[in-house]
Amino acid sequence: MFKVTNTTRGTTVGDSIELADTSLKRMFGLLGKRGLDAGGGLWIKPSSGVHTVGMSFKIDVVGLDRNLKIVKMWRCLPPFRVTSVSLKLRSVLELPCGTITQSQLQVGDQLQVDASS
Repeated sequence: MFKVTNTTRGTTVGDSIELADTSLKRMFGLLGKRGLDAGGGLWIKPSSGVHTVGMSFKIDVVGLDRNLKIVKMWRCLPPFRVTSVSLKLRSVLELPCGTITQSQLQVGDQLQVDASS
């Protein structure tokens, strides 16, 4: 588990973020889950875009570059959607719907990822 902090704004994005860094984990992602708890999420790396095909709930999606700077965001992406693919993206955070607003995330913000204690 990881903790993701927005160092630009001094806010916590999530403190129970799981890592999907293998082909199998990236392929299944959040499929089969009924939702995400507050503070939860999935960090998919590498990734240049995501889909919500087969999901049953909305998610916030945050696209990050190689330095964990926010490049793109999708608020409350509904099921059965696909984000655009960007060569600038190196990883993606899938978060509970509303996290982007609650954490005051903006394109250009710098994130930090640390192992949860």
